[in-house]
Amino acid sequence: MMKTVVVQDILTSYSSSGDGEALVFLHGWGDSKETFNFISDALKDKYRCISIDLPGFGGTQKPSEAFDLARYAEFVREFLNKIEVNEVYAFIGHSNGGAIAMKGTSGGVLKSEKLVLLASSGVRNPSSKRNLALRLVAKAAKQVARLMPHHVQQTMKRRAYKAIGSDVFVAEDLRSTFEKIVSEDIRSQATAIRQDTILIYGDKDTATPVAYGEYFASAIKKSRLKIIPDAGHFLHVDQPEKVLSEIRTFLR
Repeated sequence: MMKTVVVQDILTSYSSSGDGEALVFLHGWGDSKETFNFISDALKDKYRCISIDLPGFGGTQKPSEAFDLARYAEFVREFLNKIEVNEVYAFIGHSNGGAIAMKGTSGGVLKSEKLVLLASSGVRNPSSKRNLALRLVAKAAKQVARLMPHHVQQTMKRRAYKAIGSDVFVAEDLRSTFEKIVSEDIRSQATAIRQDTILIYGDKDTATPVAYGEYFASAIKKSRLKIIPDAGHFLHVDQPEKVLSEIRTFLR
């Protein structure tokens, strides 16, 4: 059932179905709660499945200031308090949603018994060519574009970011939030996670490759890594039955 609630003065869209222990689903950058429909529909016979549109995405309003991972985690905590969910059995996060879950649980802001991390992001290398290019392109584009008509500015910046593989334009109005998030490396904080954790990655994923899962598997003490064949970054869409099977077995 689709619902809305006001959290931190942000009109927030979410869905809740089923009864039992609570599973909280956190989607990735540029996505929405509907990305988990197949999984939540399959699990609602045993669990209460809660999917939230994070601020700036889906049916939830954009925040008035830039969010980092910590702010998103705090938002999720306040959201759960608002809808009176006192205990969470598992957070299930995809990509940036997984990074938010790790950030929150590592610091005690979010609490659960288990973590399910699908193609989770959070591995950054400030000196990498890609991130260096991102910063340089952003700076150069800003300077040059000021002299051009607005529509030309947008086309130029879009092409520049696309050339280095950045998805900032998926939600261009959240540029400041995007830049904060892509600068956060949470590998060291992941060592503080005490939840039983499963890391699920697609073997064809180039956005958050299997190496990311290996980093987090070595950092999180009670974790296991599962690789899904023939799956890309949206592994729960590419191979829904296989991903669901791994999640169902882990939750049991």
